[in-house]
Amino acid sequence: MAGLIKREDIDEVRQRTDIKEVVDAYVTLKSAGIGSWKGLCPFHDERSPSFHVRPQMGSYHCFGCGEGGDVISFVQKLDHTTFSETVEKLAARIGMELHYEDGGTGPRREDVGKRQRLLDAHKIAAEFFRDQLLTSGAGPARQFLQGRGFDRAAAEHFGVGYAPQGWDTLLNHLTGRGFTLDELKLTGMFSASSGNANRFYDRFRGRLIWPIRGITGETVGFGARKLYEEDQGPKYLNTPETSLYKKSQVLYGIDLAKREIAKNRQLVVVEGYTDVMACHLAGVGTAVATCGTAFGADHIKIARRLLSDDGTGGEVVFTFDGDAAGQKAALRAFEEDQRFTSQTYVAVDPSGADPCDLRQSGGDDAVRALIAERRPLFEFAIKASFENFDLSSGEGQVKALRHAAPIVAQIRDVSLRSTYTRELSRWLGMQYVGEDQVARAVAAAARREGGSAKAAGGRQQHQQAVQHQQDGAVDGQAADAGEPYYERPDPRDPIARMEREALEVVLQQPTMLTRPQWESFSTSRFSTPVYEALHTAVLAAGAAGAELSRWVESVREGVPDVLRPLVSELAVRPLPAKDADAMVSYCRDILNRLTELRITQQKAEKLGQLQRMDPASDPELYTALQRDPMGLEMQRRELRSE
Repeated sequence: MAGLIKREDIDEVRQRTDIKEVVDAYVTLKSAGIGSWKGLCPFHDERSPSFHVRPQMGSYHCFGCGEGGDVISFVQKLDHTTFSETVEKLAARIGMELHYEDGGTGPRREDVGKRQRLLDAHKIAAEFFRDQLLTSGAGPARQFLQGRGFDRAAAEHFGVGYAPQGWDTLLNHLTGRGFTLDELKLTGMFSASSGNANRFYDRFRGRLIWPIRGITGETVGFGARKLYEEDQGPKYLNTPETSLYKKSQVLYGIDLAKREIAKNRQLVVVEGYTDVMACHLAGVGTAVATCGTAFGADHIKIARRLLSDDGTGGEVVFTFDGDAAGQKAALRAFEEDQRFTSQTYVAVDPSGADPCDLRQSGGDDAVRALIAERRPLFEFAIKASFENFDLSSGEGQVKALRHAAPIVAQIRDVSLRSTYTRELSRWLGMQYVGEDQVARAVAAAARREGGSAKAAGGRQQHQQAVQHQQDGAVDGQAADAGEPYYERPDPRDPIARMEREALEVVLQQPTMLTRPQWESFSTSRFSTPVYEALHTAVLAAGAAGAELSRWVESVREGVPDVLRPLVSELAVRPLPAKDADAMVSYCRDILNRLTELRITQQKAEKLGQLQRMDPASDPELYTALQRDPMGLEMQRRELRSE
């Protein structure tokens, strides 16, 4: 049984993994001062490097797009893997064995070996099919591709291949490479003879082949298209369910599209392999396709991770044929709409052509125009549902309104909801159902929806907390309505600037603080709300005895989600010091200035208390209070003399 990875093991993986070495595989880093490195951000396009890494603190942050975190979140975001998958990947990288909570287990060593053998078999098979496409016997396969506007370069880009017509060409090829029959029967690439269960033959024969890859680019299965009339099999034949290939969890083209999806916050769902190829070649690099099944809940989990589906933008565009089957598929997709916080759209060409056909008839521009002219999925669903009602009668309009009002109420964009409330009135017709009645029906539905959402909110938050480690919390949740709002401080405010600089020092150089400096930092009152929240988290991390390897991460865990990027930013912001001695001097000066500010504040409070006090009421207290400002002034002068 799979279990949660033990916290101490996660911490050790984070501590033992050099974040610079990991980032170096994705980004060219150059020195940016003492213990700091910078390069072009892998999360957004930029010309000047604003992506910073501090190996000592195990943190990264981009000052351009705001992405930040530790080595686990870096790999998680770029490879689009779950939290547990990422930790297991990094642990394997350093040869560390993980331990799991409650007697649970991770991947067993023997299972890891079996999985790798299956992946190796798929990799060799994909290369075999690709090579076969260039042989004389693959003429029909090449003609099929050419007839749909795909040249040799396109075939190579997508790894398209050809399965020869023989019964055992792939079988012989793989056994010749050292794979046993026991291993090969687990791949799904072979079928057992009806007369002899121990005799196998190639599953794919005389077909055009597309490799189906996982999100990290490893081939996990194949899709095959019939080419010959004598082939009695289905038009399209996919790998059956295996330990590698789960059709409800794979998306064709996801390996090629993941970066564009994350970058553009857009996912385009098409219906077939050639549609994915057509979209990508036309410049719509966010297109993917399901493999022999409808777009369902497991696909949505993958999509939400890629989209960073947190309610701050992003869109999912479904393309369907214009026939009845396409309409049915669109309505089925609408049933899953509320699983997204991104807006969902549908793109249907008036002629019913799919992206591959459009590219052939109208070129790349036609494919891009199809996606650009998308319309909201809820609009499509509403209009399609009207076919079930007689809108020429008052009774039919009222029934249609009852059906459509909850759909409009679910629109997350309030201004868009208002627009479609008016549109709904127009679609229904004004003879029997007026605009005011439509608005009231939508408002009532929204109130009912809001009550249900509020009731479900607590349960959802609990489930998210339980699943945070396994799912990696990469779906990204919008800021909770109960969270305080933090306004970014004015950089010209000298108090806010000093508080920020003090936090930078404590986050980046905690070992430089002497005991008196830490005590002074601890007792300082931060007046800027956003920095006050960070100050509180720093004190909590210090009180908990957070180790240096987890120092920044501990602080990040102690602030509201909305402030976590700011922690990452302050943890990597370059400090103005050219060498180690200058760094010591800079840190001392910043903390002394913070202490001086605290003394000045305390002195002002004492003087104010003196002004409000009647000396005759308590002469001894009055005399003591007079001494306090003088003592504080002496402390301030001592600081300045250092």
